[in-house]
Amino acid sequence: QVQLVESGGGLVQPGESLRLSCAASGSISAFYVMGWYRQASGKQRELVATINSGRRTNYADSVKDRFTISRDSAKNTVYLQMNGLKPEDTAVYYCNVWLGGTNDYWGQGTQVTVSS
Repeated sequence: QVQLVESGGGLVQPGESLRLSCAASGSISAFYVMGWYRQASGKQRELVATINSGRRTNYADSVKDRFTISRDSAKNTVYLQMNGLKPEDTAVYYCNVWLGGTNDYWGQGTQVTVSS
């Protein structure tokens, strides 16, 4: 079983920054993908960014050049640095860990609100 604990959400004004963190505990394999997804009100959950065990990253087009995903393998923690936030970034952000096959785990979500 894997537990994911997210932190760092909040209310910010357009153009400001936030950093999300997700700490994973439990049985973690070295070969896995960690990532962030988000779900805005009334919309489907969508991928924001992922990073694999080789530190290869993947970003949604809407966040490229503004968001940066990173990980600390020793701490089993993944981060999402969000700069230049826009109102359309408002959503609940979910941490995800995929260990292969059907071993897919989600955090409880953290609210990010961008508003003036």
